[in-house]
Amino acid sequence: MAEEADREILETLEMARRFLRAQEEMGLPWLPRPEGGRQPASKADVLQAFYASFRDCRKCGLYAGRRQVVFGEGNPDAGVMFIGEAPGAEEDRQGVPFVGASGQLLSRMIEKIQLRREDVYIANVIKCRPPENRDPEPEEIACCEPYLKRQIEIVAPTVICTLGRFAAQTLLNTTEPMGRLRGRVFAYEGIKMVATYHPAALLYNPKWRYPAWEDLKLLRKEYDGLTL
Repeated sequence: MAEEADREILETLEMARRFLRAQEEMGLPWLPRPEGGRQPASKADVLQAFYASFRDCRKCGLYAGRRQVVFGEGNPDAGVMFIGEAPGAEEDRQGVPFVGASGQLLSRMIEKIQLRREDVYIANVIKCRPPENRDPEPEEIACCEPYLKRQIEIVAPTVICTLGRFAAQTLLNTTEPMGRLRGRVFAYEGIKMVATYHPAALLYNPKWRYPAWEDLKLLRKEYDGLTL
């Protein structure tokens, strides 16, 4: 147990060292400077530095089969953040979340609530593609979830929309099925959260499209209510 604790401490220190080094290389301050000094880094710069600090992550076995870490994409000052499960094959190839057919559908879903893809921020719980797109294992979630939490802290969205059962269950720490999670408003770390179906599921199950539309309207309602 002591050896495992020491290993975890060393890994955490190494991540912190790499983060600070990335900040320094980009000319970014670690802490806001006094008046007259360097301006605090923008969210975009902080996100980029954070990504640079773990883009070679090897904390779990998924690194062996990935092409690249798929971090996130979008407006770092977004009021709405969409969170999916994990990268697929095309996402792993391009390094961008939600591309291909499911990504195109997600873009249309976003437009349906009078937003554009570039207005929101998009990420996944897991940053590396699981083999054959299988569900992530508990140890993989434990390794990757801190990265997502930090992304959420940096973006600080008004509302989160989880896409699919896995993302909703992970953020809410529950095993409830999607049918019971959708159509409701939750709170994640003090941020309003709405759960809906994954775009890939909607492509294969058109009967879920109307419930998903209802979830999106609920998302927009919460967003408008919190931004008035």
